Amino acid sequence: MSTIKSFDQLEKTREKLRAAVKKDLPSVLICFGTGCQANGARDVAKAFEEEIGKQGLSVNVTIGLKTTGCHGYCENGPLVVVRPQDILYLRVKPKDVVEIVEKTIKGGEVIDRLIYKDVNTKEAIAQYHSIPFYSYQKRIALRNIGNIDPTSIEDYIIQDGYKGLAKALAMEPEAIIKEVEASGLRGRGGGGFPAGRKWRSCVAVKSDVRYVICNGDEGDPGAFMDRSIMEGDPHSVIEGMIIGGYAVGAHQGYIYVRDEYPLAVKNLQSALVAAREMGFLGKNILGSKFDFDIKISRGGGAFVCGESSALMRSLEGKVGEPRAKYIRSVEKGLYDKPSVLNNVETWNNVPMIIMNGSSWYAGFGTEKSKGTKVFSLVGKVNNTGLVEVPMGITIRDLVEKIGGGVLGGKAFKAVQTGGPSGGCIPKDLADLPIDFDSLTKAGSMMGSGGIIVMDENTCMVDVAKYFIGFLVEESCGKCTPCRDGLPRMHGILNDITEGKGKESDIDTLMELCDVLSYGALCGLGTSAANPVLSTLRYFKDEYIAHIRDKKCPAGVCKALITYRIDPKACTGCMLCAKKCPSECITGEKKQPHVIDESKCIRCGVCKDVCNFNAVNII
Repeated sequence: MSTIKSFDQLEKTREKLRAAVKKDLPSVLICFGTGCQANGARDVAKAFEEEIGKQGLSVNVTIGLKTTGCHGYCENGPLVVVRPQDILYLRVKPKDVVEIVEKTIKGGEVIDRLIYKDVNTKEAIAQYHSIPFYSYQKRIALRNIGNIDPTSIEDYIIQDGYKGLAKALAMEPEAIIKEVEASGLRGRGGGGFPAGRKWRSCVAVKSDVRYVICNGDEGDPGAFMDRSIMEGDPHSVIEGMIIGGYAVGAHQGYIYVRDEYPLAVKNLQSALVAAREMGFLGKNILGSKFDFDIKISRGGGAFVCGESSALMRSLEGKVGEPRAKYIRSVEKGLYDKPSVLNNVETWNNVPMIIMNGSSWYAGFGTEKSKGTKVFSLVGKVNNTGLVEVPMGITIRDLVEKIGGGVLGGKAFKAVQTGGPSGGCIPKDLADLPIDFDSLTKAGSMMGSGGIIVMDENTCMVDVAKYFIGFLVEESCGKCTPCRDGLPRMHGILNDITEGKGKESDIDTLMELCDVLSYGALCGLGTSAANPVLSTLRYFKDEYIAHIRDKKCPAGVCKALITYRIDPKACTGCMLCAKKCPSECITGEKKQPHVIDESKCIRCGVCKDVCNFNAVNII
């Protein structure tokens, strides 16, 4: 397709592309996100290609076969959507393809064994948008993902792609900044700083050179929101950055992507090439006399490079270490020039705000947290995956309505939000709205959007130990509070989980939390104490049980648990003895069994395999 040189030409191109789409003919959308590809989506796509060709359907009936970004319902991949009926098939295998083509595409039938079945009500639902996991969502950031081929710029243009850019280039830069300010958009990378205010601060600094930067590092365990957007809708990020560059007077942008995201890098590179070829990047964009281009930089995998100043040092080819907090990146950022850094999701929202207006965007969310937020919902919950909901949804609604409740019918205990530097929020606060200020007040944070659901069998002391251990490994070590404070804190938590804790340890932990909160150099360090502070705030009784009683109430900490077989409940089926890796269980068939504690390695296999609840933790 030729270069687009004007706004009018863009709209004519869009109309021409839309007119070529045959909406009533069947189409197959195959999720090609990282998760689905890992589960065999490539083989499924190949099987569809072969079967469609074998049956000659490309001649008699035109079937659109398209690979898309992540649909979100990751645990059930590979996912296949058949249109126009909008039927969603889960966990599709290559062997299922012939049946899908014969029964659904040609015959209009629904294959019951492949559709969604509610884990609680057992209701079978075939239509994509009627499944609770999707029906309770409001998709703005994820608007195109699952509907378009991320490697096709034509697909993006059909979905109003670059329409926001065209409108922005007809506006004054100041008007764009005002629109972003009025929308209430806050940075989705963790801090929640108002995007418009950041842009205005950058413009206020006198400089001939400015930069806009996209943070696609996303180092939080269990978080994959930004990855999915970069993989599934790369042009939305590019469009947002071009608008931001025009608004602040920058002519160069950078996308900083973590090296563990090869598919995101591949799709971004493809999108940048296509955007340049069509005239959305480079010189005189859409005849506006505005020049702008974007480069990709691959991060080395350091968690600390998610922090703004460390990321910019890494972009410069230096060691990724944060600078002193009083140096603001909007004044002295990349190469000591004024720089605007926002994360992937933030840039992705910008075209929609410009295209639809600030009041439209501000109509979603809460008074101080506008719009929607993308979360990775993981942990002990029935429906795991990527979800987008209006700001202000309660924890309860997210876990129960979208997540389908806690896995295995167990009791809900807590959610951990905000990544390693976030906090744990207990079930008593399940009706807490999920927004920037409410989470902070509760002792946690929004972070980039990771939400981990925990059940009754989760040890909160062990959870704190895990996240502090992660931060120990990922700390840059530049400042004393992190370099020395985090290992000391981790050592105390380790002692507590091994039954070596002292009551004075709680006071020591609190002192170390204060040192980190007030003395660390960067935002990652000052929030690093949150896992300990929040678990002490809401689950102090578990710390006390570990220290005083030498017991782990959740039965997780191996040094503090003992497995016993209830002779009244044991049927002597011998399954536990057969599965025990240390061969510490003895007993005759149909007679109660016994565990030799001197040989027991406390792996819990006996409890997991027992069908009669005869194995107990004491």
